[in-house]
Amino acid sequence: YVLKPTFTAQQITNLDKQAKLSRAYDGTTYLPGIVGLNNIKANDYANAVLQALSNVPPLRNYFLERPPGDIMFLLVQRFGELMRKLWNPRNFKAHVSPHEMLQAVVLCSKKNFQITKQGDGVDFLSWFLNALHSALGGTKKKKKTIVTDVFQGSMRIFTKKLPHPDLPAEEKAQLLQNTEYQEMMVESTFMYLTLDLPTAPLYKDEKEQLIIPQVPLFSILAKFNGATEKEYKTYKENFLKRFQLTKLPPYLIFCIKRFTKNNFFVEKNPTIVNFPIT
Repeated sequence: YVLKPTFTAQQITNLDKQAKLSRAYDGTTYLPGIVGLNNIKANDYANAVLQALSNVPPLRNYFLERPPGDIMFLLVQRFGELMRKLWNPRNFKAHVSPHEMLQAVVLCSKKNFQITKQGDGVDFLSWFLNALHSALGGTKKKKKTIVTDVFQGSMRIFTKKLPHPDLPAEEKAQLLQNTEYQEMMVESTFMYLTLDLPTAPLYKDEKEQLIIPQVPLFSILAKFNGATEKEYKTYKENFLKRFQLTKLPPYLIFCIKRFTKNNFFVEKNPTIVNFPIT
């Protein structure tokens, strides 16, 4: 049963109604679903994503209902097995090994994500959700799956090309009349929203300590209000973009962009994001 746990429809219905501690066979107590995953070497980035996804009720219930091995595709099968082990009320220990799941990730991602090499959690999340959707028979436009039903939203992206900043004012004004420089709108879907933090201060306070700024969640969400514009630079051209959300998914994933890479090192922005308390 530990290797291949199964759940009845009644057990799945009661998962969120009772917070009963289970006792593992080694004597430790744990709460099913709130279970540790072994860090084999450098797979903590993947563990964090897998644990978060395992606590999204519709996604969890979908995989708990499916009997082990009913889908041949390895990634889906292994994720279903891991989900059932995480929610198993009769485990041997209060933690679970994700080894089989991670082996499937290494194989299906063609070694882009590995157990022995640190990876980026957001890159893994993006790949995993899209791979899961595709493996379940989903397509980009028409056919939906449990993944898109739970996480996919839609937005409008407004883009306006900007003239080169070094051009004379008259030439800029003339270019802005061209069709190429008019604002264009496209409809797009998303699985998660990337939120940008304000630039961290360079100076210290009067006590010679680094200032750790704070920002409300609603302030960084203003990026998607349809009015806030932001400049995006490419190698040759500059664009002004604004984003307008048109449909929110039942479960909204935020990715707070905290790391920026340059030629020499990766810089971390220490800004604290204050979430509203409900």
